Amino acid sequence: VPALHLLNSLLNAGTSSTAPTPAFLPPPQQLALAATLAIHPSLTTRAQSDDKLQASNLALKYLRLVLNLVGPINGNLRDAFAFSTVETSSRRGARKRTTADDLSPTKDDFDGINTELANAGSVWTRAQDFWHLVGWAFNCSVLHPRRWERWQLWLQYMIEVLENDWALRAQMRADDPDKERDPRERSMIVQYLNGGDIPARQERRILRAIFADGTSKSTGEFSEVWRNETKERKKDTEIKKSETKLDIEAGAWGPYMDDSSSVSDLNDIPPSASPTAAAPGTDSPTSIPNVSAPFGGPQSIALRLRLLALLSTVSVSLPQTFTPLPTLYDLYLENIRPLPLPSFFILVSPSSMQHFHPAAASSLTQIILRSLIASSAPSPITDDLTQKDLERCYLPYAANTGSISDNAKVSLCVETLMRLLHRACGLYWNNGLLQEAVKRGIEAREQKATKAGKGRGKWKGKGDSEGERMWLRGSAGRMRGLMDLLGGQENE
Repeated sequence: VPALHLLNSLLNAGTSSTAPTPAFLPPPQQLALAATLAIHPSLTTRAQSDDKLQASNLALKYLRLVLNLVGPINGNLRDAFAFSTVETSSRRGARKRTTADDLSPTKDDFDGINTELANAGSVWTRAQDFWHLVGWAFNCSVLHPRRWERWQLWLQYMIEVLENDWALRAQMRADDPDKERDPRERSMIVQYLNGGDIPARQERRILRAIFADGTSKSTGEFSEVWRNETKERKKDTEIKKSETKLDIEAGAWGPYMDDSSSVSDLNDIPPSASPTAAAPGTDSPTSIPNVSAPFGGPQSIALRLRLLALLSTVSVSLPQTFTPLPTLYDLYLENIRPLPLPSFFILVSPSSMQHFHPAAASSLTQIILRSLIASSAPSPITDDLTQKDLERCYLPYAANTGSISDNAKVSLCVETLMRLLHRACGLYWNNGLLQEAVKRGIEAREQKATKAGKGRGKWKGKGDSEGERMWLRGSAGRMRGLMDLLGGQENE
């Protein structure tokens, strides 16, 4: 704890606006150790004392300061947060076998940290790679709420690091587009994407990690990082929140460093809402149902969406380094299309699509929609959606099957496209042609939807067909509400 207090003080002093001096940063080995301290179960969910818990909180606070005040590139987080094996973890301070020829001091002799948590017990050594951590964290969001409280904070920080690192390198590229090597190729996200298995297998594994849902298959592939990690401390040694005083200067933020900003990404997803409830013509949060539990809650969904959006950005920018965007979106489709209706909606809703660039959100929704819509529906020339494309190619059509679930999914997709287009450039009345296309599509889907769903995508709510039809009619009602709003504006 004293060492972490000292590091925090040195960093704050170095970046003071009143007396700016070069910020003091420890070597990557110490930053790597701080990342382990912030998540290790012995200092978080199994912490036996206030001091251990405070050490974990201080470590995370310090890492956030490094990110916010110094940045991921100047802070050398790429090296600090690199994964290693037990054999190669000497870069974090592991002792190495020496001979008489090895007696001269090296950099590692000065930078080494002789502690288990900096070597074999480090998060960077225990995990196979970043996607192992992602998959396990999301499994915890479904199965182990107490452990997820800490993984959520850690993973949120790591995603912010990846996003900021990418943004800085993208700006470097924009400032010097003629530079021979694209600085984005050395980004942390590319480093995490290109490690391990052959590309095709790795891409699918990455998607399985992001969609980890706590099933036996998922926990088998993305297992706990430390042995007995989810085991909690005994009740007689619990550290009650009320006993942990709030002292920002001392770094005591409570046992789990509660951070209300962590849920801001999906604050528009309330804990209870009906699929049919909606404020006409708006992106009302009351139109979003209580469907986050299968994916671990709103915080978990927000982080999953941020990772999906980041992968989309990388794919657009570096298709040869990572994977072309159509290939990536095909993988998204494989994971999203079979989902039950509530989970499907939470991922393709307009609120969720806000995490993506508008063009990417439109393209992804169209790819999903085209896999479900009737074969008689014409295809637009490009994915650059226009209102004419919406009226001609999507709105009037039912699904390519008689499944109630598939027709509800088609309705949800066209509803999302309507709202995305309305948000981007506004929908116009078009002499009632838009309203007519909406009406025809609602009637076509209602008439064709006759069969309850089967398999993984089956709705397990109030009676199969009743629950699925509730989603179909709820989406239809929201689209009618939007048409009423547009019609009223046209008549004003």
